[in-house]
Amino acid sequence: MSYHSSLPKFNIAYIKLATKIEGPFTRTCIWFQGCNIKCPGCANVDLQSLEPRNIVTLEGLLNIVKEAKEKYDIEGVTLSGGEPTLQKELHVFNQEIRKMGLGIIMFTGKNIKELDDDLIESVDLIIDGPFIESKLDEKRILLGSTNKKLHFITDRYAKHKDYFINEVSINEITVEDYIFINGD
Repeated sequence: MSYHSSLPKFNIAYIKLATKIEGPFTRTCIWFQGCNIKCPGCANVDLQSLEPRNIVTLEGLLNIVKEAKEKYDIEGVTLSGGEPTLQKELHVFNQEIRKMGLGIIMFTGKNIKELDDDLIESVDLIIDGPFIESKLDEKRILLGSTNKKLHFITDRYAKHKDYFINEVSINEITVEDYIFINGD
């Protein structure tokens, strides 16, 4: 598959090729750089800057996901941030991921009603709403605040909604030439 340089590029903060923490099953998690919502108390404040961080082409990002699928047998991809919806043509990336047979979970600080239909239809689960510090969620993992809702766009993860109900925080720690902590 070949893509022209005029096709989408994405501003990436971090990618974890295989995680069991950012949704059910083994997944690749992509944290996008940049957020214009800037929720007080945000857990990823370093990802709010709207400046370029790691610019990756559509083809490059798809190759990373293919590598993760081959090497770690991932079930899907989690899109986080920052604010994933700021990435132009994200639905194009999602459509290609779906062609690989992978599921897609997307976290957004926006309300689902603010999203374009093509983006909504390109994912399986949307977790929406801004983080509200005064509504800290201590019953569900990864969601942050009680106002956040799970929208099952397809049935792919509907049977796994209990994954998010856990009063115990979960984390993964990766130690290589750096230390990376993800989770709740």
